[in-house]
Amino acid sequence: MNSTAIDNGVLTFTPNNIDVSYIYEQFNCLDSVATKYDSISFNIKGPEAASVSVELQTVADCSATEYQSFYYTVNGLSGSLQTINIPLNSWEGANLQGVVGFLWYGFSAGLTGTDNEWQLDNVQFLCADVPPPDDPAPPETTAPPETTEPPVPTSKPTDPPIVTTTITVTVGPTTTTTRRPTTTKRPGKPTTTTKRPTWSTEPPWWDDDPWWGEWPDDDDRAKPQVTVTATATVAPVISSIKQGPILTARDESAACENLLIDDWVSQSRLTFLYYNALLKSTSDDGTMKSVVVNHNRVTFTPADTDSYFYTQVGCIDVREYGGISLRVNAPAGTTFDVQLSSTKGKCGTEQTTDVTLTTKQLGWTFNGKEQLYSIPFSKYEGLDLSKFEMVFISNLKKPVTFGPISMYCGNTVAEYIPPATVEPSGPTETVPAPAGKATTLVIDKFANSETNALGQWHGADEGMTLTFRNNKMTLKTNDSDLMWVTQVSEKCRDLTEFDGSYLHVAYTGSNLFTIALQQHNEKCNNDIYPYPETWDSLEASRYASETDIYIPLSHFNVDRKRAIGFAFKGFYSQTATVFSKVEIVNSVPKGFTIPEKLPSGNFVFACKRPNSFAFAIDDGDPVFAQQVMKTIEDEGITVTFFTVGAPLRDPTTNLSAIYNEMAAKGHQIALHSYTHPPLEGLADDAAIDWEYKNDIEAVKETFNGLTPKYFRPPFGTEGARMRQRLAALIDEPYIVQWSVDVEDWLWAESDTPEKQLEAFKRDVAAGGNIVVMHYLYNSTVSYLKEFIQIAKATGKQLMRVDQCMMDPNAPPLPGEKA
Repeated sequence: MNSTAIDNGVLTFTPNNIDVSYIYEQFNCLDSVATKYDSISFNIKGPEAASVSVELQTVADCSATEYQSFYYTVNGLSGSLQTINIPLNSWEGANLQGVVGFLWYGFSAGLTGTDNEWQLDNVQFLCADVPPPDDPAPPETTAPPETTEPPVPTSKPTDPPIVTTTITVTVGPTTTTTRRPTTTKRPGKPTTTTKRPTWSTEPPWWDDDPWWGEWPDDDDRAKPQVTVTATATVAPVISSIKQGPILTARDESAACENLLIDDWVSQSRLTFLYYNALLKSTSDDGTMKSVVVNHNRVTFTPADTDSYFYTQVGCIDVREYGGISLRVNAPAGTTFDVQLSSTKGKCGTEQTTDVTLTTKQLGWTFNGKEQLYSIPFSKYEGLDLSKFEMVFISNLKKPVTFGPISMYCGNTVAEYIPPATVEPSGPTETVPAPAGKATTLVIDKFANSETNALGQWHGADEGMTLTFRNNKMTLKTNDSDLMWVTQVSEKCRDLTEFDGSYLHVAYTGSNLFTIALQQHNEKCNNDIYPYPETWDSLEASRYASETDIYIPLSHFNVDRKRAIGFAFKGFYSQTATVFSKVEIVNSVPKGFTIPEKLPSGNFVFACKRPNSFAFAIDDGDPVFAQQVMKTIEDEGITVTFFTVGAPLRDPTTNLSAIYNEMAAKGHQIALHSYTHPPLEGLADDAAIDWEYKNDIEAVKETFNGLTPKYFRPPFGTEGARMRQRLAALIDEPYIVQWSVDVEDWLWAESDTPEKQLEAFKRDVAAGGNIVVMHYLYNSTVSYLKEFIQIAKATGKQLMRVDQCMMDPNAPPLPGEKA
């Protein structure tokens, strides 16, 4: 704590940080069942709309030296001293016959973010047959009585009894443990320890730009190991696992089935959400120089010998499994350590048994080629296979590549073979290209780096590599979010005179990119948002030969009377492209055929409904969810939430419950991908489909069959392929960008968080009316009320995105007929 003080029996304190500050009370082991206590009561004052979590500590029996922890969160505090009564059975799974302590933690910031003073008082057990106390009366403002006599007790026989104990806290010797990944304490996951909890230094499960900070490792802890001197050989390969990913552990009553741990199917699942195929924690905790996923393989490049990687399986019974199989490609002479861990005591405790073998002890040798290896459980003496927890790879000295990792049944080593990648089948119809009537318009001949052949600007986002030489431009980038634009006008140009004509791009090199025609806003005013208002994106490779691209202008589904320019974007190959001409022509070479136009959805930055405004909020930290809900409810508006699919399937996040509550209150639930990758940068259509299909299914499971048609691209990264694949799976989808950016990713954790307000006011003043923000940061959430009031002050009506788009399937606005 930053400060603590006691006055008139009330503890006043100021937390230092939501992640590390706590207050705890311990007492002699209490059998609350025998004593007929059924709840805990306490008076607490925190910031308005703040939340606090309460940990209940229990022991298996009163002679035990270790306790288990169970969690409960109180949301939406009033801002005044109030009484909180929590039934003891709220801590599901806790042994109420062995209660030994409570701990308060997770003190959130509340509405303003400036009131950080808390108070705690009158902690007591309540009897089952006694009504709970009312909120404490407001403090008296009259002067205290002048008597020096002690106050006379006013308790009546029916008042709830207070358990008074003399607390003697004995902290035993610290148990040294193997260096292992820290685990975030999440509600519902009991944790055993022999002293007060040591709070996690792991970042929360979810964050946004700049996605992760620097988090300390627990390298200072000793690393005892179970010494094993056995020698082993690579087990023979008898069979292969060919079924799809298994996402849950084996049912104990069922026959043994091989269990997939990770198929390395997604870079963002591994290094953004930190999940394996079981949706369990997996990470290198930032110790590797790089972790790269590609075609069901992962390559670890260590920064030094302290680099490590772990993947958890969740304390499962693996006694019917013979071991773990995986393919490895490593240079000759490579060695590293393979540690397996099992849980000590009950599942959910932090103490583990860790057994480590080197690859030499496992009998592994490498020759620079991929081979199948096994990790037999029988070699790991002392491991409790009834509570298997984790695989931990360490002491790497060279880059290594792993294939899918899975457990095999019995003694027959079997590997997981990922299903063959099948690219989605799409329309293949082509038609001869008819001739147009317009003359040729040469747009760009790449004579210089500043202007094109029309004398208009051309240029690129920062981060692209451009080289101009001999009337050619060489473009190279590894970022699918960047674009190069060549304009046809500073404001608006009517290109309808070229209807029936073709955009011609002469090039060599890669054609794995998008070409978009940008449309200006209806005022053709660069100072009014959004600018551009929209664009349509087409896949260059569908219209390309090895040297030329011909795209009918009619395939760009925009208002061509308001054309700004052509954008080359969504590059998903690191191979350079050399451009030599961009022009509009009235015909194509003989024999050239044109593919049919694929649907690409509705790409929007602004509301269609006049005088409307929409808050479109991306995923955040669950600790702020109730505060966001209260602010929105107090302001009487509905909003749209874009949610990532994988965390909905992870019960430890509680996001499924949070978003169901939001949906029940009339808010819109929309899609935001399954693992939050830049979709247009993925290698192929199959990878994009994997994201969409899993996201759609996760939302269906969570929201009783709901299939939203609204989608926000992660990072705002857009391109032809991600739009076409979404439109192939969802009829007439909306790809929702924004015209008001609070820039929380830039300012929320800076020394000037108030710049979020400046950014919001700037974009609203320019006419923006669809917001992007995240409830990730205390400062952003604290400004939400002011954001809403600024939007209301414009006179616009605040509503959901589907309502502001005048979607006939959206719920009616207040006063409208259904």
